[in-house]
Order: sequence, then C-alpha cells, then structure tokens
Amino acid sequence: MAVAEHKSPSSLADRLAPLVGGRAILIALIVAGAFFMEQLDATIIVTALPQMASTFHLNPARMSLGVTSYVLAMAACLPASAWLADRWGARNLFVGAIGVFVIASMLCGLAPNFSAFVAARILQGAAAAMMSPVGRLVVLRTAQKSELMLALSTLVWPALFAPVLGPPLGGFITEAASWRWVFYVNLPLGLIWIVLVLALLPDQKPEERRPFDGRGFALMAVALASLTSAVDLISARQGPGLMTLWEGLGLLGLGLAVGWAAIRHLDRAAHPLVDLEILRQHTFFISAVIGGLPARAAISAGPFLLPLMFQIGYGLSPVQSGLMLLLYMAANLIAKTVTTPIIRRFGLRSVLTWNAVIAGLALAACAIISPGLPLVFTGLLLCAAGGSRSLQLSATSMTSFAEVTPEQRSSASVLSSLCLQIGISMGVALGALMLSVSQALRGATSLGLLDFKIAIVLSGLLCALSAWPFATLARDVGHEMSGRKPSRGVSAA
Repeated sequence: MAVAEHKSPSSLADRLAPLVGGRAILIALIVAGAFFMEQLDATIIVTALPQMASTFHLNPARMSLGVTSYVLAMAACLPASAWLADRWGARNLFVGAIGVFVIASMLCGLAPNFSAFVAARILQGAAAAMMSPVGRLVVLRTAQKSELMLALSTLVWPALFAPVLGPPLGGFITEAASWRWVFYVNLPLGLIWIVLVLALLPDQKPEERRPFDGRGFALMAVALASLTSAVDLISARQGPGLMTLWEGLGLLGLGLAVGWAAIRHLDRAAHPLVDLEILRQHTFFISAVIGGLPARAAISAGPFLLPLMFQIGYGLSPVQSGLMLLLYMAANLIAKTVTTPIIRRFGLRSVLTWNAVIAGLALAACAIISPGLPLVFTGLLLCAAGGSRSLQLSATSMTSFAEVTPEQRSSASVLSSLCLQIGISMGVALGALMLSVSQALRGATSLGLLDFKIAIVLSGLLCALSAWPFATLARDVGHEMSGRKPSRGVSAA
C-alpha cells in the first residue's frame, strides 16, 4: 500500500531528534511509550484482583475475566488494524486508539459493577489492538533501512519490562490508593502521548483504498479468540483441573481448524485483510514463526515461572521475589545498550543462533537458584538470563523486517504483532502446563519445588532448540539494515 507522507514543519521535532539519534529513533521512542502503556495494562491488574473482587462482591476466581476479556478483545480486533491504518492514516488511527484506550481506562476505574467493568476492558483491549501494529507501521514507514535496526530495537523494550513490572506496580498502587487508580493513571499518560504523537509523528495518508475483507476478519477473529481462550484455560492452575484442560484443548482444536480456514481464505481472496505473501519470504517466516514462536514462548515463560518458584517453592515474600526479579529486569535494560554493537560485530544470523543456545542454558541454569545459593551467583544467573533474553527478542524483531518491502509493511506489522502476542501467551500456557504435568506425574496434590525446576529446564531446552531454524537464515541477512560488512570470502548461504 503506497502512502503519501504529509510533513509539517515541527521545530520541536527538529530540536529533539538529534538528542536521541535522529527522527526515526524519536518516533520509535514515542511509539514504544504508547506500547508500554498498552502492555502494562494487560498485567497490572493481576495483583489488584482480590480488592476488585471485594468491591464487586464476587469470588476472586471470577475476576480473571477482567484479564482475559482484555486479551481476547485485543486478539480478535488486531487483524483489522492494517486495513484501518490504510483507510484512515496510521497516525490518525494511532492517536484515536490512544484516546479510546484512555476513555476505556477511565470507564474501568469508574465501573459501578462487574459487568460494566468487563465491557470497559473489552473496549480497552480493542483499542490496544490498534496501537501495536499501527505504531510499528509508522516506524517502518518513517525509518530508513540503515535506521531500522536501532528503531526496531527501541520498540522491543515494552515487551521486556511490562510483564515483569506490571504485577508489583499494580500491587503498590492498590495498597497506596485503590485499585481504581490502576486505571486512572492512564489519563495523564495518555493525554501526554496524544500531544507527542500529534506534534512529532508524520501524517501518512494512503493513496488508494481497498475493500474490507469481512469474511477474513470474522475467521481470524474467531480463530484468535479461540486460541487465546484455549491458552487461558490450559494455563489455569485452579478450578476443575482436568476438565479445564480438556476444554482448553477443545478450544485449541477449534482455533486451529478455523485458523486453517482463515489461511485458505486469505490466500485466495482478491483483497485479503492480511496479505500472507510475506509468509513465503524465508527470513520473515523463520524469524517470526518457525524460530520466533518457540523462542518467544520459552523466554516468556521465565518471568512467569521464576517469581512462582521463589514464592511457592521457597516461600519468599512477594517483596523478596520482586527484588530478585529487579536483577533480571536490570540485565534486560543493560543488554539494550550493547545489542546494536553485538549485532554489527557478529551479524544477525550468528547472534540468533548462538544466543538462542546461551539464553536457553541461562534460563535452565536458573533452576538451581535457591535461598542458600550465594547472592553473587544468583545475581549472575539472573543477569545472564535477562540479558540474553533481551538480545534474542531484539534480534528476532529486527530480522523479521530485514527483507520486508514497503508494500509488505502493513501485513508484516500485523503478522509480527500476532506472533509476538501468541508467543508470549504460549510461554505462560506452556509453563503452567509443564507445572501441571510434572505435578500429576508425581501424584502430588500441590505444586512443589521440583515442578518449577523441571518447567524452567524444559523452557530453556525449548529456547536452545530454536537455534536450528535460525541457522538456516542467510549469512548476510540484515547486513544492509545493521550496517555490518560481510567478511571476505563469505557469501550468502
């Protein structure tokens, strides 16, 4: 889809751009800030659920619908984001999505009953679905090839920090004020970001319009909603147990069947909602799907399993567990500062292949962490796991767009966002499923320390195995984007 970019003089953008490394990086930072707000809201309410249940006079277990309704709405609406961006303009849709997200957040905080709260969460999730792929699309359409690596690396940090920071931040806000403030804080943040987007992001207008693929949207919405619900049921560790597992597997089968029908339709439609041609590109398919999905799932299981092992396996308090995870988060942040030099030195294929093994071994090694282990070794293990996780997520995201043409950017952005969300959800589901299977094989009535150790080691093994598909990438993949010069005598594989 060709776009015409309407630029207006922006002295503020011109002053700020050199301070952060250029206009493309400035735009990426603004988009990443909105991503962080969106992804934080997916997890921040977890620790506030008991107080919310008390307010609404409900069983705390039923409050999980407040989490799943957000994720379901986001998954179902995400496929339409590229079409809407092409119809209304990416910046206009991005600003509108932030505005609706803020309004929905206020409605969540003001909700007089549980039904109103769930309705507001659905609206909030639908708005979030318009933010991730559309914001990424703005960056893709703005950045030059040489700027893409750093710009895409900037977009990864919300996925690194939000899932880890959300629960403790939600607990702090709930204790300090009320669960309603978990949502009210989005008002000032959202208004600030709307002003920044309008002031600094280019206004990109589509030059042509295509009809809306209603059938494709319906099939993809049903498939994604079913798969998301299946993940939620499979990862549930409370309730009827085996019955919940079978319900989850049934929805998984439904989601896969409808998903296959959606793929067949999109492949044959004259004007598909999402163009699947990008999946025939080897680099995108490997980095986003075959290698990317298992890698993201494995390293997303870490932030889910580690705090549970610390609290349930060793009896540490939430505060103690949170302090240990701060090391993990700090390593994620520090790794961002060396990601670009490492990739320029070794190349994307080498980084993805070898770091997948390193990240897997580092995660598996976290299984030996215990209160009796010297603090320095605990810190080194958590830093190694967090740093390698950050590098792998950044390199995977960069590689996905290394060979994407301008015409493929809309579909690539949507499919990349879908793969990211599916990978994160798979990580939680696989982690919970491994815990349940280990517990069942032991014949135990409750989770034990051994269950967590086994799940962490298997997650690390899955990450290490993702090195095989990454090794099939061309040796010079992403060289133009990263600025790396190939070694003498080395040609593309």
